[in-house]
Amino acid sequence: MHNAAFAALGLNWRYLAFEVDPENLRAAIEGARAMGFAGINLTVPHKLLAVDMVDSLDASAKKWGAVNTVRFGPDGTAGFNTDAGAIVTALREDLNLELRGSRILLLGAGGAGRTAALKLASENVAELFLVNRTVRKAEEVAAEIRIQSPAVNIVVGYPKSDVDLILNATSLGLQADDPSPLDERQFLLKKTRMVYDMIYRPAETNLLAAAKAAGCGTANGISMLLYQGAKAFEIWTGQRAPLAVMRRALEQNIYGH
Repeated sequence: MHNAAFAALGLNWRYLAFEVDPENLRAAIEGARAMGFAGINLTVPHKLLAVDMVDSLDASAKKWGAVNTVRFGPDGTAGFNTDAGAIVTALREDLNLELRGSRILLLGAGGAGRTAALKLASENVAELFLVNRTVRKAEEVAAEIRIQSPAVNIVVGYPKSDVDLILNATSLGLQADDPSPLDERQFLLKKTRMVYDMIYRPAETNLLAAAKAAGCGTANGISMLLYQGAKAFEIWTGQRAPLAVMRRALEQNIYGH
């Protein structure tokens, strides 16, 4: 999506992927800056580590405690978080969901889940239910939310009554034989209006297929991927991201159409 956007705006730029071991992350960031990179994106497990490896943190990175975008400039290395805003934009656009006052069941409290939980709470949802394989991690995120967003009712565990949205922030669903991230012995799909799965490949996970069969509104994570990328593009270039071009490139690359 970035290379398509660069081409559309006539920028002689190139977006490349590099595999970096966590122990080499600091050297990789310094090396990219030394080689004249405009910036970089970071994915798991680097987002939390990078917080301590940049010269300054944008308000977004400070608030969400994770860096997925770095910009190199004359003033040094600046860290940003474009994930949190992308989650909210995707939910509103794909599912027409009004977050304020809604009840949400969030599956997964790891990197993506934690950022989603903190951001959703800041949008004044009424109730947020956190389910994670490791309960302690969910409890740590819940404790953060109680400090940052004390008005939100935060619960670790499945809800007892209906919710507006189930949001999957786990990696379960990437493989065809993965078990569902939702334990339907604890909570039935028919008790939610909508399901959003952050996974975008496959386009329809088993969870989304089951949700559709249960009559729920559904969406996958491609819009979230688009919006976090578009914001990073604007941070690096100072130009408005060509969203239609980027979406078309994403869909063609991921789904072949």
